[in-house]
Amino acid sequence: MRALVVGGSGGIGAALAMQFCERDDIDQVVVSWHHRRPVIQHQKLAWLALDLLDEGSIATLFGQVGEIDYVINTVGFLHGKGWSPEKTVSKLDTELFMYSMSINVLPTLLLAKYARSNLAASERPVFAALSARVGSITDNHSGGWHSYRCSKAALNMALKNISIEWRRVLPRCVVAALHPGTTDTPLSKPFQANVAASQLFSPERAAAHMLNTIDKLTPQDTGNFWTWDGSKLPW
Repeated sequence: MRALVVGGSGGIGAALAMQFCERDDIDQVVVSWHHRRPVIQHQKLAWLALDLLDEGSIATLFGQVGEIDYVINTVGFLHGKGWSPEKTVSKLDTELFMYSMSINVLPTLLLAKYARSNLAASERPVFAALSARVGSITDNHSGGWHSYRCSKAALNMALKNISIEWRRVLPRCVVAALHPGTTDTPLSKPFQANVAASQLFSPERAAAHMLNTIDKLTPQDTGNFWTWDGSKLPW
């Protein structure tokens, strides 16, 4: 079996790639990088450059990787480039909103556009992306973080749409939105002060939780939103 981890030079992506490498049922792990060059090495790893904002780059990637069993997108954007989450709508920043959509939503749709034929031969293909609990409309009790919340909610809808379409053309496929929990990475670093130590996960622990959840899913579970402990989140 073969896995593709998109964003393998990030904290969760790197941990996920290494845990795939340690599995006896995985023969090769293809890992993409964009801004940060490869930081991990393993005999099963094959690194490929990928520009997630360029459709041609994504098409080229899937032309190179051949048949695949897992496609997992770990790329996401919350803050940086002088931006931070908007606590009130009066602080909404148009550029931040559009950039969040371009990083948190569009790449997953483009990955699905080109991954379908690569996944078709797998006995149990998996297509997943890292979402976030704050993308749940039902679970939103505090508001704020407008660009990030909206982009993750849109990502969830994209994955739901893909799952419905692929029930017809890839009936064995599991499509999933995954909430990894608060993980000790640069993405969450500025927002960890009020997180209990027991609820702040290392990238390795977050990756282990996600793989454990994925392993338990069946095609009947496709098109759902899962938290780090394997429970289903409301949309």
